[in-house]
Amino acid sequence: MNPKILVFAGSIRSGALSGKTADAAVKELALQGAEVTRISLADYPLPILNQDLEREKGVPENAVKLAHMLAAHDGLLIATPEYNSSLPPLLKNTIDWISRVKADAQGRSLRAFRGKPVALCSSSDGGYAGARAIIHLRGVLVHCQAEVITPQCSVSRAQEAFDENGDFLEERLQKAMAKVCRTLIERARMLSTRVEV
Repeated sequence: MNPKILVFAGSIRSGALSGKTADAAVKELALQGAEVTRISLADYPLPILNQDLEREKGVPENAVKLAHMLAAHDGLLIATPEYNSSLPPLLKNTIDWISRVKADAQGRSLRAFRGKPVALCSSSDGGYAGARAIIHLRGVLVHCQAEVITPQCSVSRAQEAFDENGDFLEERLQKAMAKVCRTLIERARMLSTRVEV
């Protein structure tokens, strides 16, 4: 079974390093046999989470779309940048809104993150490689009941990490990404098989 993996970056800036990291993950996941869906959060704009707004108008349609898309995939890979030693507001707001989706259109329970295998990557211009952001992101997703795998790929000095084809220049990063993708695929296969049984 080829697991379906959803991939997105935590930044929508043109040329974002997290976007390049997400693209490198897409290549590796496909190479290892996954069926990959790569999206941009720019295509799913959301207001800042506001419970008054939710009470008046309900959960925004784009949050519902993202929740359903996540639920339809066997795993998720997020590539995050680091802002002020943490995850960016765009990414946090997206996760918060998705977590507000409690049921599908038929009224059946829907918790998109619950039990979902998730892999994390990070990148930054500096030497910390976004490691502080990934720690905070892991905590948020675990709270949402996602199953965050242990291997991660953190790209330091990311502006110099890719060649003209978008591949990693360093073998160390190639191996790290390969391990992340392999672990995510294995876990997604295991959990989807358990659900089918």
